This record gives sequence, structure tokens and C-alpha cells, in this order.
Amino acid sequence: MNSRKQIHLVVIGRVQGVGFRYFVTQKANELNLVGWVKNKMDGSVEIEIEGNSDSIKTFIDFLKIGNGCSRIDRISKSELPESQHYQSFFVKY
Repeated sequence: MNSRKQIHLVVIGRVQGVGFRYFVTQKANELNLVGWVKNKMDGSVEIEIEGNSDSIKTFIDFLKIGNGCSRIDRISKSELPESQHYQSFFVKY
């Protein structure tokens, strides 16, 4: 059974100033996922994502590959306890 999940991610590496948030938004929309992406002050990128578990797994696989300009050193992942009921995927400032 493919259940709906809510995941919090922090992506560490060269992920700011390389179009990574745009890439994340594109992939989330392609996979019908909702949530947000945000640059953090420490140079990492934070993501909250909601959707079916197969789509989230595919999304994380895309993150690991990156957009060709980024370099992914590490992705930390934790499951969120409940849905935030996002309506779309957006860049959070």
C-alpha cells in the first residue's frame, strides 16, 4: 500500500547559488508533491515535503543526483508526525 507521508529534509553540500531551490520545486511539482524549500543561514537547504511514499522516495533520489551544478554531501531525513495540508509546493523565504 502506498501511504501518504510528511518528511523534513536538510540537504548539505553546495546547494545555494546553483539553482537548487528551482530544481527542487520543479521535481516536487513533477511528482505532485506539496510543501516548501528554503535556504538556511548555514548554507544548507531545508525542505518539507508531503505526498505518497513512492513519490517522496523518487524525489529524494533526484535530490541525491542534484541539478548538475550542485554537490550533495549529506541529506538528513525525519518523518513529521502529521500533515500540514499544504496546497502547493513553494519557495519559503
